[in-house]
Amino acid sequence: MVLWFALLAAGCGQGGSQSGNEPVVGVSLLTRQDAFYRELERGLREEAARQKLTLRLDAGEFDLARQQSQLENYTVQKVAAIVVCPTDSQGIGPAIARANQAKIPVFTADIRAKDGQVVSHIASDNKAGGRLAGEYIARRLTGKGWVAIIDQPYIQSVIERVEGFEQALKAYPGIRIVARLTGDGVRDRSLKATEDLLQAQRKLDAVFAINDESAFGVLSALEAAGRKNVFVVGYDASEEARNLINKGDSPLVADVAQDPYQIGQRTIQAVSDYLAKKPVPPLIPVPVKLVERSTAAP
Repeated sequence: MVLWFALLAAGCGQGGSQSGNEPVVGVSLLTRQDAFYRELERGLREEAARQKLTLRLDAGEFDLARQQSQLENYTVQKVAAIVVCPTDSQGIGPAIARANQAKIPVFTADIRAKDGQVVSHIASDNKAGGRLAGEYIARRLTGKGWVAIIDQPYIQSVIERVEGFEQALKAYPGIRIVARLTGDGVRDRSLKATEDLLQAQRKLDAVFAINDESAFGVLSALEAAGRKNVFVVGYDASEEARNLINKGDSPLVADVAQDPYQIGQRTIQAVSDYLAKKPVPPLIPVPVKLVERSTAAP
């Protein structure tokens, strides 16, 4: 009986049980605590069911060592493919390389890895999204003002967002980026980073937050400090963010909308195509759009 349970456990992952001869795909998300990743997971799961793939699904929860261990487990288990949303774009490289050595194809979703061989990267067009945010802020400031960025500089998708944002603002010499502080993509650290920003920087007109969790931390800090003359542009356009924008009484005035469900879908489609020996492009971009009050209804 003990042996039977051990065999059952070996054949079942957190994403569901092994089903017949369906190929198993190991998936390590960045986190399950963010609405964006819960929607991405839904896209993965529903498309996997359509493609008859079994998911063994985990989350790194911003812990590189934990995610490395998850990829090591997938490699030892000889899964058919691995999908990873890296907690650290540089640090995940060695774990990807070990999967490469084991001849297991690796795909990245949402966040790019800097090292290791990846069959395909499926993600929002983050540079385009950053440009949309920058152009919106420039229009709202009529080309002149003081802007800060709440950043997460070790995540490649965020690096691309900020690059696009800064590229857009280069066309507006009257706008100055006065600070880039790290909020680690989470509310509490973004709140603390914004508190430090507000103490150091009295001249401030707008903040670009690299995701909605960061934006919510910024909003809390602005409210506590009574800084009503600063507006915020976020990234993700979660339901909570859209509701705040739609009400019209929040410093959060716009957001760049991604489509995490489609990212999940297209990731599994790429895996399925590759396993079927069909050609898969190295980059699959998913469009983004700007959401403001007139378009914010969820």
